[in-house]
Amino acid sequence: MVRVPFFSCFVLLALAACGGSDPVDDHANRTAGLPDINVAAPSAAGEPHVNTRPAAPLPAPETKIPAALQGRWGLTPADCVPARADAKGLLIVTSDDLHFYESRAVPAADVVSDGDSISGNFAFTGEGQSWTKYEALKVNKTVLTRTETKPSASFSYAKCS
Repeated sequence: MVRVPFFSCFVLLALAACGGSDPVDDHANRTAGLPDINVAAPSAAGEPHVNTRPAAPLPAPETKIPAALQGRWGLTPADCVPARADAKGLLIVTSDDLHFYESRAVPAADVVSDGDSISGNFAFTGEGQSWTKYEALKVNKTVLTRTETKPSASFSYAKCS
């Protein structure tokens, strides 16, 4: 029965070590990064209750989509006709986003690009919905290949003149 006294001593030592009334060291004075508890909480709409100065303007966005990919691309020659309102295979690539017939895609922070390609997750919006999908675009002369997931598919576009 040597175990019982040993276990009892261990429990008493553990309790004595944790028996202090204040769990914070008296010499601890580092409060940087802690929220100010004397400031009113934001309103239900999220605005702070204090007067704040206007935020500095955001820097101009970096070009995320390479210039070689930018322009008008069509799945069929009819998609490149500017007067057609039903150009469902038209893809317009700008420096910031992809424009499809009824949706728009913006590259997420995890995209990877070089001079003639971009791949990664894109945030889509269209027809009242939003979703994320992996897209890879690569240009080879006048052909743009777009590969996507969910479902997996690959499309070849010709550069519109």
